[in-house]
Amino acid sequence: MTLFLNIILFSFSCLILIPCFVLFVECVMSLSFSSKTSEVTSEELPDFKILIPAHNEEAVIETTLNSILSQVSSPDNIIVIADNCTDQTSAISQQYGVTVLERKDDQNRGKGYALDYGLNYLKNNPPSIILLIDADCYIHPETIKKLIRESSVEQKPIQALYLLEKPQNPSPKDLISALAFLVKNQVRSTGLYQLGLPCLLAGTGMAFPWEVLQKISLASGNIVEDMQLGIDLALSGYSPIFCPDAQVTGILPQQTSAAKTQRTRWEHGHIQTILNQVPRLLKGAIIQRRFDLIGLALELSVPPLSLLVMLWIATILITITAGLFGFSWLPTIILAIAGFCLVIGVLIGWAKFGRQEIPGFALLTIPFYLLWKIPLYFAFLIRPQSQWVRTERDQIANNK
Repeated sequence: MTLFLNIILFSFSCLILIPCFVLFVECVMSLSFSSKTSEVTSEELPDFKILIPAHNEEAVIETTLNSILSQVSSPDNIIVIADNCTDQTSAISQQYGVTVLERKDDQNRGKGYALDYGLNYLKNNPPSIILLIDADCYIHPETIKKLIRESSVEQKPIQALYLLEKPQNPSPKDLISALAFLVKNQVRSTGLYQLGLPCLLAGTGMAFPWEVLQKISLASGNIVEDMQLGIDLALSGYSPIFCPDAQVTGILPQQTSAAKTQRTRWEHGHIQTILNQVPRLLKGAIIQRRFDLIGLALELSVPPLSLLVMLWIATILITITAGLFGFSWLPTIILAIAGFCLVIGVLIGWAKFGRQEIPGFALLTIPFYLLWKIPLYFAFLIRPQSQWVRTERDQIANNK
């Protein structure tokens, strides 16, 4: 009996160590990154279209369109899919001279269906490159050109750096949310870039060769459709590549209910994707003999940061208790190493990329942030979210 329990504890400790070590390696590798920007001229670019799925985005669509229009030669390059809108999204978009497609389908709701509608519109005269941008983002200068060039050269999906802007008067919870988002989307993706490994798609600021998008179907109500899209494309031989010099920025929801809705969708979807897709990626890596799929499986296996911390705390408390009752201390030692990797990795990411935006005192509020997240994870055990739900929008700041 003792041997059996020791094996169980050892196995669980190793399951915690793997994602902690993966995160640590990614964060350490990000330290060696230095931006190497180069100017891209419009003459170098192939033909392209920008698809913007929009569901009741009247509060933010103008800022998004303004940031894109300054980077393209004609509004004809932009297509807004007004998906089941009941507000002024369509009318506002039309004022900017862009193409507006109005889609009405209450049965098939979600971003994936909207994007599929836009692609079907283009299929008779397809462009070389498709860019997918959410309606609630500010697109930084030169981003459009960089994404188009990289996707054209690599003939693979390209993901821009996607960060969230803090509210004007951020709470400690906002600061820690921003830190977790920064570690996931900037620090870890930069580490993967330095390692020459693919990244996961983040949902906006993405460019694809037209022929690549034809390999899979976008029409689904998956609550993390972008993450699934990247996995499907990787298994088809087109692993996404991170482009750290291109950037899009969204904003953290200020309304408590909106923040909870967004986090629930992201994190429930991430957990479900880990359980369903990590085995699929590992199987694909074996069958196709591709190391990049192993790298993507390891990247995907890292759960949301707050959940990883909670799992580490719960597991080490169990192993310490077991050690006091005469069981092996090896699982506790393994978890101590995992904890070291986790803490040092986050501190490296914060020091390299986040200390100017996120003050050090905010790190002291992490325990309270974890308490806020506990109900979210209990909800996953009881009733995991499985349907796409739009997050209520706050106004995007225009003073970029």
